[in-house]
Amino acid sequence: MKFAICNELFEGWNTTAGFDFSRVFDYIKMTGYDGVEVAPFTIAETALAISSKKRDEIRRTAEKCDLTIAGLHWLLAKTEGYYLTSPDTAVRQKTADYFLELVRLCADLGGKFMVLGSPKQRNLLPGVSQEQAMDYAAEVLSQAVPLLEKHGIKIAVEPLTKNETDFLCTAAEAVQLIEKIGAPQQIALHLDCKAMCDESIPIPELIRQNKEHLIYFHANDPNLQGPGFGQLEFKPIISALQEINYGGWVSVEVFDYSPGIEILTEKSLAELKRCF
Repeated sequence: MKFAICNELFEGWNTTAGFDFSRVFDYIKMTGYDGVEVAPFTIAETALAISSKKRDEIRRTAEKCDLTIAGLHWLLAKTEGYYLTSPDTAVRQKTADYFLELVRLCADLGGKFMVLGSPKQRNLLPGVSQEQAMDYAAEVLSQAVPLLEKHGIKIAVEPLTKNETDFLCTAAEAVQLIEKIGAPQQIALHLDCKAMCDESIPIPELIRQNKEHLIYFHANDPNLQGPGFGQLEFKPIISALQEINYGGWVSVEVFDYSPGIEILTEKSLAELKRCF
């Protein structure tokens, strides 16, 4: 297993020039992580606004720190006009085209995974059924498959809690979408600890049940902080990942920064390594 952390946690370290990639990457590596997961909005408002020069600069900064950019997440967050399950054909096509740019961004940064969460851009719109939403989402994502294959990148579909979205709220529903698309080498499953706590099936069992589809993993607590900051016991979770021979990324994603950036970063990794 390889350990990463999501970079938006460090937006509090921004300078007048924006996100301080050099400082953040150096600190993440020094703390002991293997990689970093990048939210595009920490670079610019949209992927389209990120120049080739900036992409190259970020990639070289990571290489200089000997830190792997695992990939992207929050793919559609803070954007306008993109929607995964829109009944509007033009909006879906615009979204599909934007996913192609996200793939190019991920490739330019050296990443290999794109975590598809973005609940606000996939919620069911009025009059759209779950079945229709599945069809719409499959239509959008299918268009990215050839470019994903070209660059060796995978989209990891992320189930989220019912408090966050009303579409793809369980691992089973995410697998349904994945199988509808039918490109398992390019589009597969992401599991998130916080989200799995919303399911009736225990997390270790969800991991075992979905071992054929699982390609990416988020470690966090239902209290929106990191591993070791709440009541969720991570030893059985890590044991289940080891049991299925999961060798991919385990990435720390937090939403409540109140304990402090350094404390969250360091204690989360220490807890994961303790369980490992």
